Amino acid sequence: MNLAYAIFAAGCFWGVQAAFDNVPGVVATEVGYCGGELKNPTYQQVSTGDTGHAEAVKVTYDPEKVSYQQLLNIFFNSHNPTTLNRQGPDVGTQYRSAVFYQTPQEKTLIEQTIMRLNQSGKYKNPIVTQILPEQPFYRAEEYHQKYLAKRGLASCHLQAEEEEEEDLPQTEAEWKQKLSPEQYQILRQKGTERPFTGKFLHNKADGTYVCAACGNPIFASSAKFDSGCGWPSFDRALPNSVKLSTDFSHGMVRTEVTCAKCGSHLGHVFNDGPTATKARFCINSAAMDFEKE
Repeated sequence: MNLAYAIFAAGCFWGVQAAFDNVPGVVATEVGYCGGELKNPTYQQVSTGDTGHAEAVKVTYDPEKVSYQQLLNIFFNSHNPTTLNRQGPDVGTQYRSAVFYQTPQEKTLIEQTIMRLNQSGKYKNPIVTQILPEQPFYRAEEYHQKYLAKRGLASCHLQAEEEEEEDLPQTEAEWKQKLSPEQYQILRQKGTERPFTGKFLHNKADGTYVCAACGNPIFASSAKFDSGCGWPSFDRALPNSVKLSTDFSHGMVRTEVTCAKCGSHLGHVFNDGPTATKARFCINSAAMDFEKE
């Protein structure tokens, strides 16, 4: 069996890897970093956006079972290729859309596919996907590999429709006008309210907790429990409602929870919960609104 490989970048590599993992003919996938100058970069270095790398996925496949063109179609269907250095709430050059080709034939296929999509009227804006010659691919840390599959998740967040994104504030000045000072400090500047002060800490009503920035439903009241930590706690989020990412701030390694629709900071999640999910989402009250059932 003669195998080939392709390298794609389309935003957060967790979701891109999941998009290719179940494709017949794909033999293996691995996430990593491609397109930068720094050798053997770490996630912490790439996440600054200063190394030039993009979060990428290396797809090893059997050309007799799946073609390069078919992989290209999956790539373009798995993300929004018209947003520059951004996918949904993920913003930065590390989240850019790019294809790294190996041969002139692959480059021609990419160019033809982009031309066809631009002419199809599928997108309101032109495709900004970079077409780049193959560059060194550096495998990411092991905890990033198959991240979603290890947690039984199909995707890390819903891709927001263009119409929804347009309704959201586009600048931090607009967010500051929309939110209260406390909400802005927590949701947009990754702040934290003082423990045992949040308005929803002892809320026992039935209903749904939504993101205070955009109204995205994030937690059901049935998932709430008293963890004693001083912040409202939940053992699971609503499907595809939040995004998880590694947070290295304050000299710690934690998992940050952000809204999948607008990217606002909600809190953190830990794996020491008391229920079968083992999850303990500690969420700021000021980051949420509550819709009573």
